[in-house]
Amino acid sequence: IALSKPYSINMTKAQTTQPTRLYVKGVHLGYKRGLRNQYNHTSLIKISGVDSKENVDFYLGKKIAYITKAKKATGKDGSKFRVVWGKVCRAHGGNGVVRAKFARALPPQSIGAPVRVMLYPSRV
Repeated sequence: IALSKPYSINMTKAQTTQPTRLYVKGVHLGYKRGLRNQYNHTSLIKISGVDSKENVDFYLGKKIAYITKAKKATGKDGSKFRVVWGKVCRAHGGNGVVRAKFARALPPQSIGAPVRVMLYPSRV
């Protein structure tokens, strides 16, 4: 038996399923600061859907990615995307904002920009 379109059933199934999203959206609000001093090594992140200090506990230790697009492809894989990785350290206040430390301090252009709060590593 010769089929004109082999694997057509699997191809249509793959197109209808949605990919699983492994991150929650967040926004870079700024840097940790006092009245006169600013500490760029610690960033403040607002995670969508988190509105209290109790909800922050789930996100402690989770990785955060700030993704930018470069003009030229860089790296081994030739990707135009650059990523600065960080980690959620603790809560900041009682309204669901978290403090995060990044491998390099986030640039000032990132204030108000989206970040991805990954749902790993798991502490369950």
